[in-house]
Amino acid sequence: MTLARIKTGDTVQVQGGREKGKTGTILGILMKKERALVEGLNKVKRHLRPRSQKEQGGVLEKEAPLSLALLMPYCTKCNRGVRVKVKRDKEGKKDRLCARCGQAIEVKKKK
Repeated sequence: MTLARIKTGDTVQVQGGREKGKTGTILGILMKKERALVEGLNKVKRHLRPRSQKEQGGVLEKEAPLSLALLMPYCTKCNRGVRVKVKRDKEGKKDRLCARCGQAIEVKKKK
């Protein structure tokens, strides 16, 4: 299953759960599980035990995957999560547009 509405690098808004209303950037998408990792959201604590004397144990905080059904692409013009229209341009390339205002939804490039 491929979803054209959300891609890695997009800014998204969470629509439900304890992170409702917050925005973040997509770090990765787990297609088989239909989940996505969002930067800075849905943090969980992982307790690590030291495996050797050199390695230190402790508590590690990391992002847990969120369901794709809870995420909507964030439109900077509308300042909210929006539905997406997919249209082809003159060259046949697909463009993702905000369904409310028609502005193109752009992917942030990683440095």
